[in-house]
Amino acid sequence: MKVTYKTIAKCLLGAALGAVAVSASAQDSKGSNFSVSADLVSSYVWRGVAQESSKGGSPNIQPTATYTLGAFSVGAWGSYAFSGEVKEVDLNATLALSSAFSVTVTDYNWNNSNSNNNTLTTTGYANYFNYKGNGTGHIFEGTLAYGGTTAFPLSISLNTMFYGADKKINSTNNAYSTYVEMGYPVASNVKAFLGSSLVSSQTYGNNGFSVINIGVKISKEIKVSSTFSLPVYGIVGVNPQAEKAFFVAGITL
Repeated sequence: MKVTYKTIAKCLLGAALGAVAVSASAQDSKGSNFSVSADLVSSYVWRGVAQESSKGGSPNIQPTATYTLGAFSVGAWGSYAFSGEVKEVDLNATLALSSAFSVTVTDYNWNNSNSNNNTLTTTGYANYFNYKGNGTGHIFEGTLAYGGTTAFPLSISLNTMFYGADKKINSTNNAYSTYVEMGYPVASNVKAFLGSSLVSSQTYGNNGFSVINIGVKISKEIKVSSTFSLPVYGIVGVNPQAEKAFFVAGITL
């Protein structure tokens, strides 16, 4: 049987739907293996790159749903801008190889007017199920992540896009955009991060190796009542390659 990227995407979606059916029919006393949440962010900045062309961007609602079974999990993540400029739906599947290492395959699909992603927006990509290599709005990415140890909690992730709309400039060839990020907790509620694009990429808007994402994330629990607290966070960062700075505030619901 010939395995295509469309088949992989269908498997991701099918696994998520199958997990729903299994959980609905075989839920044990410990409760569901599902988790769901949503973030409300002041603007959408991903890996140091603003995802809206409008000045400053607009608030985005970003829902997440995940089903976990042992070391395997499947999920969906989305982002929807109040301006209407971002409408993103991503699917992912993760396998935990150990307590520290994991591998993930992500199917990104977004339809926005980010000027750094011209190949994704020129035709609109109205058909979500179009997975043709030179006509799709999807991007497949593989990730190898290391979460660090208690003694030395340095986290590292290597992310490479290997199929879809991530193309070289003026070409139909894949760009294989690769992003590496390191993170380190400098306090119990503060994490510093540094991310780089290793090769020329329209997706990240860089030419050659570039540092594109440096900053800190500060988290805090705001106590609303004796039984309820609201997780909030702020991300302050810069993209040295693009000479941009950003400050994102978020609330997790």
